[in-house]
Amino acid sequence: MDLGIGGKIALVTAASRGLGRGCAEQLAAEGCRVAICSRDSDAVKQAAETISSRTGSQVLGFGADVGKTGAINRLLENVRQSMGEPEILVTNAGGPPPGTYASTAIGEYEKALNLTLMSAVHLIHGVTPAMKAAGWGRIIAVTSISVKQPIGTLLLSNMARAGLTGFLKTIATELGPDGITVNALLPGTHKTSRIDQLARHRADQENKSPDDIIREMMLANPTQTIGDPSDFGAAAAFLASMQARYITGQNLLVDGGNYRGLL
Repeated sequence: MDLGIGGKIALVTAASRGLGRGCAEQLAAEGCRVAICSRDSDAVKQAAETISSRTGSQVLGFGADVGKTGAINRLLENVRQSMGEPEILVTNAGGPPPGTYASTAIGEYEKALNLTLMSAVHLIHGVTPAMKAAGWGRIIAVTSISVKQPIGTLLLSNMARAGLTGFLKTIATELGPDGITVNALLPGTHKTSRIDQLARHRADQENKSPDDIIREMMLANPTQTIGDPSDFGAAAAFLASMQARYITGQNLLVDGGNYRGLL
């Protein structure tokens, strides 16, 4: 199916690897011109070259720490000068460190909010004026299954992503008349470095090996497996499509059925 977004300019943050890269790869495969960023300038430029060679689409990599407002402003200006105004935005950021209420220092809260919540807010504020002027835009935020069912060892992530969810739902109503859709993708367990980090943390807490924890994650999922970033990226590409024009304000789970709730 032709998603109708060939030639559109897309910006995907935290995309040198993992879920962000999965989104960038799928958008590039649909013919989008894609800008990606990462804190590791060398890694993101290499990722951009690899994605471009595989898809034939223009993909540019930029070094940027989206946890810092100044870096976001510079990123947006660099993208505008190199490619034009982003028409599709996929906001993504590395998750805050794991921890519980008892183990989390008070100073970590603000860092988590800046990285996971405010980075998306600043990015969206940066791209919406041009989207409004064009009468078309797609905003997709990577959040987490934890906004549906908080994860006990991920206090900071639960808090920041839930706040982001409230922000997205609110602005979806305001931006709808301008032809801009706003949705969130909620990953479950996927093959990423974040899952490896969480598996090591749980392994230390439970006196198990990381491989044992990964196996437990797989068995706990109805599909008996772990998702691939390409699965996740395909969902992002669809939400960016012309066909998804009537889908906004939604939280789409991409979790293999791991969430058991009805709503």
